[in-house]
Amino acid sequence: MRYLVASTIVITTRALASISGCASQCEPLSWSESLTKAGDFVSQLTLSEKVGIVSGAYLAHQLPCVGSIGSISRLGFDGICFSDGPNGVARSDSVSVFPAGITVAATWDRDLMYHRGVAMGEEFRAKGSHVVLGPSAGPMGRHARGGRNWEGFGPDPYLAGVAMNASVAGIQSAGVQACSKHIIANEQETQRTSTTTDGKVIEAISSNVDDRTLHELYLWPFANAVKAGTSTVMCSYNRVNGNYSCANSDILTTFLKDELAFPGYVLSDWYATHGTVDFANAGLDIEMPGNVSLLAGASYFGDALLEAVNEGLVLEQRLDDMAKRVMAPYFRLSQDQDFPTVDPANGPVFAILQFGHQTPLLASYPEVDSRDVRGNHADIIREIGSAGTVLLKNVDGSLPLKKITNVGIFGNDAGYPTIGSVFLDISNHPEGFEYGTFAIGGGSGNVRHTDLITPLDAVRDHVKSYGGQVQIVLDNDQLAEGGLNTVYPTPDVCLLFLKAYATEGTDRVSIDLQFNATKAVESTAAVCPNTIVVVHGPGVVLMPWADNENVTAILAAHYPGEQSGNSIVDVLWGAVEPSGRLPYTIPKTLSDYGPDIAELPESEAPDGWQSDFNEGQAIDYRHFDSADVSPQYEFGFGLSYTTFEMSTTLEFRVTGNVSSVADKSLGIEPGGLIDLWSPVANATIEITNTGNTTGLAVAQLYVSFPQDTTPKGTPVKVLRGFSKVALDAGETRLAHFELLRRDLSFWDSDKTEWVIPKGNFTFLAGFSSRDLRSRVQTVILP
Repeated sequence: MRYLVASTIVITTRALASISGCASQCEPLSWSESLTKAGDFVSQLTLSEKVGIVSGAYLAHQLPCVGSIGSISRLGFDGICFSDGPNGVARSDSVSVFPAGITVAATWDRDLMYHRGVAMGEEFRAKGSHVVLGPSAGPMGRHARGGRNWEGFGPDPYLAGVAMNASVAGIQSAGVQACSKHIIANEQETQRTSTTTDGKVIEAISSNVDDRTLHELYLWPFANAVKAGTSTVMCSYNRVNGNYSCANSDILTTFLKDELAFPGYVLSDWYATHGTVDFANAGLDIEMPGNVSLLAGASYFGDALLEAVNEGLVLEQRLDDMAKRVMAPYFRLSQDQDFPTVDPANGPVFAILQFGHQTPLLASYPEVDSRDVRGNHADIIREIGSAGTVLLKNVDGSLPLKKITNVGIFGNDAGYPTIGSVFLDISNHPEGFEYGTFAIGGGSGNVRHTDLITPLDAVRDHVKSYGGQVQIVLDNDQLAEGGLNTVYPTPDVCLLFLKAYATEGTDRVSIDLQFNATKAVESTAAVCPNTIVVVHGPGVVLMPWADNENVTAILAAHYPGEQSGNSIVDVLWGAVEPSGRLPYTIPKTLSDYGPDIAELPESEAPDGWQSDFNEGQAIDYRHFDSADVSPQYEFGFGLSYTTFEMSTTLEFRVTGNVSSVADKSLGIEPGGLIDLWSPVANATIEITNTGNTTGLAVAQLYVSFPQDTTPKGTPVKVLRGFSKVALDAGETRLAHFELLRRDLSFWDSDKTEWVIPKGNFTFLAGFSSRDLRSRVQTVILP
């Protein structure tokens, strides 16, 4: 963990325990070798067994997982276990709750992104799960109210792409398959999939997106995932330009398998399959969950696919390709060699969480202790929780705190959740539970807590450690009503913990903080002139009280995972530098943010739900730039406990071939044309720590494309590099940025290829999207 000690940064060794015994066998085979092995395996299968490989729950023996492929004992194949989710092993016990994707993005730290993936992969493997249903780059966050934005890495494709690449590499280093999801443009939960009312089927919402926007924004991070070797890609529930994502050949075959040369398999989201022939021929390789009797929903592969193959509607060559793609990652990651069995405790835990203690299903499972797979992962969770905390306001050095002897701990986000270790009643309470901290969001990205360290416990223990006292009020309504009459004397600092919930299955009603939070701030600040607000939430929240003079500091702590309390204590008392930066923009009003959720159909027709992405690429900071709107806090913003300066001289030089289009003779590999990933330029900028303590600066590089040689809709500027630089007090260092051909290209829809435009490029370096300290203009003539 990075702790500030005097004027130096000490980085302790991350001995991430290899709980599962994964060592040399986790070095992946080449795709060609693994596809050959998969082909040999598939050649030994009967037709029905091939269908079983691509149809969840079709074969006889099923695993106690959220999805599975059954075993084929005569070939020594024990099946494949699929498990949620992107933040840890869901529906399980003795597992870690990792920080959410949006928290990881807020670290702007490639190393932490990777090591979170490693630790997660180790836990999934040790539990016997072959496939992690994560990481997520969809939704990206087109809408501020999107219910699942927090699972991903934010609305900027470059930052999300870096996080996807690092996460996939980390997960698969443990010999576990990463499933990158959800492709594509599934930017809202409202009518995300088809519904049936009075026998009438209403189709899922259609995300209507132009070709260039798909490539440059929504598909971009998936290219990074494919480049990193992701085993599988999950198609989403929604329709794209009128056709279901899982039956959209443009998305699954033309873009993913042809342009990006993806050699793995496309997995449907659970019950996102609505047909057989069209879906299989479009590029869907496996349907999930299949014909599982315990879960509601139709199955379209299995017997239906077998019949379609026998009738010649789906060619057997296509079925062979599907099965080979599914099996290739299994061999590529050596999952056929000494892979752990599924933890037998997964069955009863899943049954209880899904159906309750009274379910007869429990009788079929033995009572066994769960396999504890956490190792020392609390260390990396604590570190990421701190690094992903963004200091938004700090008046006159209110933070870090000293040994303050009278501390108020206020707000309904401070304590342990009164509902227990996991929140299940989302359908009745989409706003979440009222009392207890939000360490993670809801839905398939939720993970059951084994050992949650709350802010209340951590702050109280820390203050008591040096002889201080705490006063506690956890009821927001009481705070809102001025109910501080039990508090005396007035604390030297009032730590007010507030929260907002987001979950799969529903979009947020508003982006206000919940549970009377605004009045709680106003009332607390009226009594306590040193009120520090800590927000745990899914990303974008409104802060109408940000300019209140008695609110001396604000921290956006996101969803930090199980070490929530320790992470925030580390930042509040200065053991750790607040090095987080916003991976999204905080607006002053919801209307400032851009397009909102489509909440009603355009017509009563079955396909009446439509969402036109008319803004193109202008989401989040790109929208604020194009509309010239002032945010509350901009993308990339974050304060430190020290100060930084940046040179006004940005050094830029071309280092590679900047021809108009990529050199196709170099070939193609997973991720796309090889030349697209070739370095073509680099930039450097000097950064100086002008303060008195060690700190971590996050230098950011933005690019403005030539406006006269690029199509209408080109963003004002786009992020194309970042560098997190550790600096002692008074130290100056260089931040380096490497630009790839892809970074300087736009997608030419007419030519259907990436093109570097000729003309005047502007490169801008700074500490946020609005705090730009240096620029250089360069004419590029491809």
